[in-house]
Amino acid sequence: MIASFKPSIARGDIMAPPSKSMAHRYMIAAALSDGKSRIDNISYSEDILATIDCIRAIGATVNEYEDHIEVIGRGISAGGKVKFCCRECGSTLRFFVPIAMMLGTEATLVGSKTLLSRPMSVYEEIAAKQNIEYCKDEAGIHVKGKLCAGKYEVPGNISSQFITGLLFVLPLLDGDSTIRLIPPVDSRSYIELTLKALKLYGIEAYFVNELELHVSGNQQYRCADVTVEGDFSNAAFLDVFNTIGGEVKVGGLAADSTQGDRVYKEYFKKLLEGKPTLDISNCPDLGPVLMAVAAMNNGGIFTGTRRLAMKESDRGRAMCEELGKLGIESRMDEDEIEIMKGELVPPSETLNGWNDHRIVMAVATLLSRIGGSVDDAQAVNKSFPDYYDRIRRLGIEVSVRE
Repeated sequence: MIASFKPSIARGDIMAPPSKSMAHRYMIAAALSDGKSRIDNISYSEDILATIDCIRAIGATVNEYEDHIEVIGRGISAGGKVKFCCRECGSTLRFFVPIAMMLGTEATLVGSKTLLSRPMSVYEEIAAKQNIEYCKDEAGIHVKGKLCAGKYEVPGNISSQFITGLLFVLPLLDGDSTIRLIPPVDSRSYIELTLKALKLYGIEAYFVNELELHVSGNQQYRCADVTVEGDFSNAAFLDVFNTIGGEVKVGGLAADSTQGDRVYKEYFKKLLEGKPTLDISNCPDLGPVLMAVAAMNNGGIFTGTRRLAMKESDRGRAMCEELGKLGIESRMDEDEIEIMKGELVPPSETLNGWNDHRIVMAVATLLSRIGGSVDDAQAVNKSFPDYYDRIRRLGIEVSVRE
């Protein structure tokens, strides 16, 4: 699909979409409980649908309504071979590998080719140490074995998703466990989101110090009714119009949120004031939109960019290439990207969305200012399915076609 934009200005009030990160965590915790939980403020993105598929695979019943879901958990009642359909969602895949490892039966996790190419070394090493069968081929990731409680060491600079995956299952094992993070630690805020979700569902896990988590064993999840808070990472793609002359008020964001991406407001301000150096190691999902703001204003230097290569696309390279088509020069090193100050020029070709929702939305922001088209427009369904409808309501002139 192709999204075409005419230069336009965004104005109006709009609510932030619900946090995908929190919704994943609440649904999995509810599925691991014994009883019915209600989760309000749900948006059925492709990633959320992937997690719904997977919690059904472990025996949970899910009733879907317009803006909420009911999850009737039965602990883990899957029997025989289990298949987890993760679609293109890295969170779903990494959250469910440890669940697959504790089933004691054969489990296969399937997804897109891009998804299955993501690094999984943390789980491969755990499987090898605990004699759990683990192999990956074109059909998916195959797991058979029984995870044990104990001491785990996890690199803190790969992805917090591995730590969250372990935190879901370690409370259910016989015996206490510890997770030691090998510094440096990126995306710590996502670990805090997981601990918050676990606490709401009756599970105790906590930081003993900056680098060690304690998880008591033999715990039980308790069902709970919760509301998903607004999502700062996708709210940034609405608030961004204020950096290019728009007048948009984004509501539904919790002032006391622990989401790491809440830093976008501070970073937008710095990019408007000058050419700052911004560390995005704890908020990599903001990378594309921050680079778009830099391109439209004073430029910027972004550090901690190494992990951008491990997303739906190589996001650093993708943004540098697309910005080049708009007349903006950039410099890309292993863990740093510089966006030069320049003058945006309308593209002479349809820009590449890289089949990446955040690249498409970042490019869309640029095109709303100068006009033009971007392909892979459907990629927004991964996290923000009503993105085009929302920005149209704000006055952005966009048409989407096959």
